[in-house]
Amino acid sequence: MNRKTLKIEIDLDFVLIAITTSLRDYRICHYINKRLNFDFTKSADLELDLLNAGGPVYFSFYEYHWEASETDFYFIANKGSDGYLVPEMRKADYFILIKNYITDIELEKMLADLNKIQEIVAAVKIDPKKIKSRENLLF
Repeated sequence: MNRKTLKIEIDLDFVLIAITTSLRDYRICHYINKRLNFDFTKSADLELDLLNAGGPVYFSFYEYHWEASETDFYFIANKGSDGYLVPEMRKADYFILIKNYITDIELEKMLADLNKIQEIVAAVKIDPKKIKSRENLLF
């Protein structure tokens, strides 16, 4: 009998920034909104069915949209109601996920501005291809 193998490649067409801070989600979003002139607004919590959780896990979720370049920004908590969004990065408290287009210059300026916020310990760009649980970031 012939056996065929189907290989699926996940499209990771987004930029990921990990943020470490001790502040609550609404407080850090306030500082980010002020520093970057963003308007992150609270949306319904992101609901994911994680393999080891046994049921849905909810993560705090904020959205912002740049009209000019059709770029979407999502601010997501790493620690959810019953687990981590990206378990291998437990030291990261939040993620900013950027979908569609952002130039390297805009991204570098954003990272520099995020790191200027005193309440943020670190904000670094992460390669999604190197994350084991990258499927959790596809929504």
